[in-house]
Formats: sequence, structure tokens, C-alpha cells
Amino acid sequence: MSDRVIAVRRALTSAPADSVVECFGVALDKEYGVPETDLLLVDYRLAALLPLLSGSPATRPGDPAWRCFDHQAEVRAGHVTYLPVTARGERIGVLRCSGVTGDADLRAELAECATLLAHELQSAASGTDRYMTAARTRRLTLAAELQWELLPGRSRIGTAFQLAGQLEPSYAVRGDSFDWAEHDGRLYLTVLGGMGEGMSAALLTSLTTYALRNARRAGLDLADQAALADQAVFAQHRGEAHVAALMLELDLSTGAVQAVDAGSPQLMVLHEGEVLDQTLEAQFPLGMFESSEYTPQRFRLAAGDRMVVVSDGIVDAAGRPGRYGDTALHRFVRRSGSLAPLQAVRSLLGDLRTFLGDADLEDDAVAVCLDWTGPG
Repeated sequence: MSDRVIAVRRALTSAPADSVVECFGVALDKEYGVPETDLLLVDYRLAALLPLLSGSPATRPGDPAWRCFDHQAEVRAGHVTYLPVTARGERIGVLRCSGVTGDADLRAELAECATLLAHELQSAASGTDRYMTAARTRRLTLAAELQWELLPGRSRIGTAFQLAGQLEPSYAVRGDSFDWAEHDGRLYLTVLGGMGEGMSAALLTSLTTYALRNARRAGLDLADQAALADQAVFAQHRGEAHVAALMLELDLSTGAVQAVDAGSPQLMVLHEGEVLDQTLEAQFPLGMFESSEYTPQRFRLAAGDRMVVVSDGIVDAAGRPGRYGDTALHRFVRRSGSLAPLQAVRSLLGDLRTFLGDADLEDDAVAVCLDWTGPG
């Protein structure tokens, strides 16, 4: 790490939580002679890159800022340079710099600084609302606020996987959600659909998510995680409300998957260009009965396989042409196989919005995409 990068990192770690970007800009000007910088934050809907300091949002797919965001690479447009602001695969936005000059080594250092900014923004987010507020094009509903706070992130990259998920309608989502965690060579992924509407659905999903996290962090196996969450939901609602869940545990060294299908969303595997519905034995939704037993099922991924999980809000979405349905979904999953997971889920929900036209999405929609790239 060069002395200049170390100086920028020092400026970031000493910056007040709500002034990280301004302090970062001062440091870049001092160390690299970059006179103007701004952070473009991706909005909750993945439809706009919103400047934190000044200027207009980037909303056109071909905009240089979006090309930088999508391809995760430097993009130069005249005297302006765009760099991805990403931490461990979580795409926060894009750094816009004016007046960047110099060789490839200097630009590589600026890219390293942009990554440092991403990590510092994640750290600072617990101490200020500024960046969350700036990433919104309008107010979230209270239920949506709860659901977004519940998420572990929107994208993630590990040594053997890439992963992304998205909620829709992003500013008014209710009971659908997802959760993931990586630990000890395994990746745990859950997609949830809470019964009901509004805050009641959001609270139900929150209870289930925390019950599953509590069981997972206690070292329980997948079946016992499901059983504990089932008991927690039943104890609270006595069978009057329940949660559909798909729980997955992926061994990152072998591609072996354990799954509990508790009235779950739809699971597909894209293998060598062919979309396969992964059929699992349906078990009771969480919280439906006082005591339910859950049995994991097993299947295996091959290196390069993609898993796509969608809620029924996507499959059953109805527009003027009719129901979106399995055929359109399979066609899209097959066609988007070359896209990174976050691009794939963003494009899928964009395709769904195009299909709906002027019609509203009547139910929540969740899309999660996981690529297993192979051991190591």
C-alpha cells in the first residue's frame, strides 16, 4: 500500500460519520490532485445512482456511471472518471472524479481508495442516517424500512460464490425477505414470505428471521433451525399466521446443498444453459402447527451452476398479457446466465415491471441469485 493510499485511509478512519465523503474528497485532492469528487449511491430500487453532494441522478442504463456500476470497472468519460465503490461484493455506488490525470498505477491507487471508501461507509452507516436517506428517491413505508434494515446486504462475493438479492416493490415491500450468512466453509441462505400485509407481515418475517439467526448462531443443524423458528412463530401467533420459507445450506468446498422446503418460493438451477426446476418435498410453513418436524433434502451443484429463487409474487404477477408465469421466468433465467447475480436480479425485476406495464405489483416479489463458482 503506497504512502498516498495510507494517507487517504487515515483521513477516512478519522472522519466524522456524516462527513466521510467530504473528508475523502479533501484527501484525494491533497494526495492526488483530484479537485472534484462525489459519491453516487445506488437507490433502493436499483434504478438510479443518486449524487450525495451535487448534480443530477444517473438513470439511463447506458450512462457511464451505470456502466461502471454494472461492470465493476473504471469508466472514463471525457475529463470525468467513474470508479466502483464496493466492499466484499456489496455494491454501494460509484465514485465520480473530475480532472483525473496520470498513468495506470495512479488510477489503480484511486480504485483502491474507492474500495477503502466503501468499507468506511459501511462502518459509518451505524452512526448516521445520511447515506441511507440519500439513497432514496422517495420515502419508504414503515414496513419497508423494517424489511430493509433486516437484510444482510444486497450482494456478496466470496472465494467460491457470488450472491445477490432484491425486494420489490422496493419502497413498499411487506412480508417477503431473504437472509444469508457465510461461516466455516458453508453458506446459509433463506428466502421468506410472511403471511398478511403491511406491518403485520413485516413483523412476522422479522420474528422468523431472528429466530433462524438465533438457531444458526447456536450451532443447530438446518432441521433444528427450522423447528426453532416454527415454534417461535407458533408461540406468538398460535397458528393464525405462518411463514413460507426456503432454507439452504451450501458446502462451499463440494457444492453439496441441504434444503428445507417449508412452503417455499420457487427454486431453479441453471446448469450448462438449461433451466431445471429443483423439486423438493413440500413441508409445513413455519408456525402453522404447534410442533412440526423438518427433514432436510439434498442435491449437488456443479461448478458454474446458478441457483435462482423467486417468490410467488413474480410467477403469479398479472399484467394485461396475463400471468408472468414459469415460461417467461425460465426464458429470462436462461437468457441472463452471463450477467453477474446483482445484474441478473435487477434485470429480472425490470423485465417484470415492463411486463406489468401500468399495472401495479399486487404482491411482494423477491429474487435471489447464487453462483457457485467451485471450490477455492
